[in-house]
Amino acid sequence: MKKDTIAAISTGMTNSGIGIVRISGDEAFHVIDKIYKGKDRLKEAESHTIHYGFIIDEEETIDEVLVMLMRSPRTFTGEDTVEINCHGGTYVVKRVLETVIKNGARPAEPGEFTKRAFLNGKMDLSQAEAVIDVITSKSEYALQSSISQLKGSVKNKIEDIRKQIIYHTAFIETALDDPEHIEIDGYGDTLKGVVENQKAEIWQLIASADSGRIMKEGIQTVIAGKPNAGKSSLLNVLAGKDRAIVTDIEGTTRDILEEQICLGGLTLNMIDTAGIRNTDDIIEKIGVDKAKDYVKNSNLIIYVVDASRPLDSNDKEIMGLLKDRKVIILLNKSDLNTVITKENLKEELKLVLEENFAEEIPMIDISAKEEQGLSEFEETLNEMFLNGDVSFNDEVYITNIRHKAALTDAYKSLEKVLESIENQMPEDFFSIDLMDAYESLGSITGETIGEDLVNEIFSKFCMGK
Repeated sequence: MKKDTIAAISTGMTNSGIGIVRISGDEAFHVIDKIYKGKDRLKEAESHTIHYGFIIDEEETIDEVLVMLMRSPRTFTGEDTVEINCHGGTYVVKRVLETVIKNGARPAEPGEFTKRAFLNGKMDLSQAEAVIDVITSKSEYALQSSISQLKGSVKNKIEDIRKQIIYHTAFIETALDDPEHIEIDGYGDTLKGVVENQKAEIWQLIASADSGRIMKEGIQTVIAGKPNAGKSSLLNVLAGKDRAIVTDIEGTTRDILEEQICLGGLTLNMIDTAGIRNTDDIIEKIGVDKAKDYVKNSNLIIYVVDASRPLDSNDKEIMGLLKDRKVIILLNKSDLNTVITKENLKEELKLVLEENFAEEIPMIDISAKEEQGLSEFEETLNEMFLNGDVSFNDEVYITNIRHKAALTDAYKSLEKVLESIENQMPEDFFSIDLMDAYESLGSITGETIGEDLVNEIFSKFCMGK
């Protein structure tokens, strides 16, 4: 890695109150001394202090600033670091950065500050990847999961498993090298119990990936129902704005409307579809076909039923699309005289779907117009996807696809160890597959990963982070 001094704008490029230009590297203090004018000599100042003054480009004053000084190793990157807090106008922040670069720093590459933190041992790779997840978090659960990983939840869990693996691998290798002094007969029985426990721990992490993905990426959610059931009204209420056109005319929504909504700490990537019904209108029919396709590919179907009107053939067709899917049924228009009850609807569902599946579908009375029943919907959503309350104190959630793949590889390697034990293979077969599992897990923390993959991971970071 290049060890020269780098600089970048670390705040968003919008006109705001404050902009921050970050400098990191051996020459960071030398660079700031050349462009700073104030009563203090920054090169001699104590670490973790803030100084008031001006940024100067030769004889021209660029801006009035506060400069924060942080000396190695107690910094984010582990290097000498300077942060210039200037006024947040787009032009003035760029001028400050240009002045910094002109006087000895070079522009940082995307994610290079965090990459240096990783390479300098300030964090492992799973923590470094959590940094970008914190930045891109779109819900409370996504943020808390990312913070948990940033604190080392994944790192600690992986390190514990790897310590056990390397201990038993080392014992086997030592015993094979010195059979006169170390007895290894029957060690397979001891190792079997250890490997089964490790497999169970890894499987628990793999199993958490579905919940982790939902926390991070959100739930692909489709609102389905026949025309005028109140789908668009529901979208508007949940979005907190008039996102969709609402009228008494059937078939108003003909295309797909998408909106990202945060509800109960989760993100819903919500899609409002055309009302599903038989129609001769060519344009509306295209919308109906699209609606059916989205229903088939969603994580969650919100089936909105107009409880003020009897069920008809369109409802029966929609019910047929619900088979083996995650579904929440909302009986809308509870503020009117309703003609459909939960019991009626459940009986109709049993005629179309398997009885056990129909029994398990949650049903909630709501009024999108009066905004009633939405808190129960929120609670049901949480129970369905995250099994109620989520604690990040002792539970680890895998949110990274790369981590899940590495865990899966490690799991398969441990399965091979058990097969070798079962088939009474020589002990050196055990250590080969144990080391494969050890290496796979090490790729999560970054201990067994190539430079090319490191570069690829950090290239996805935003500039200045």
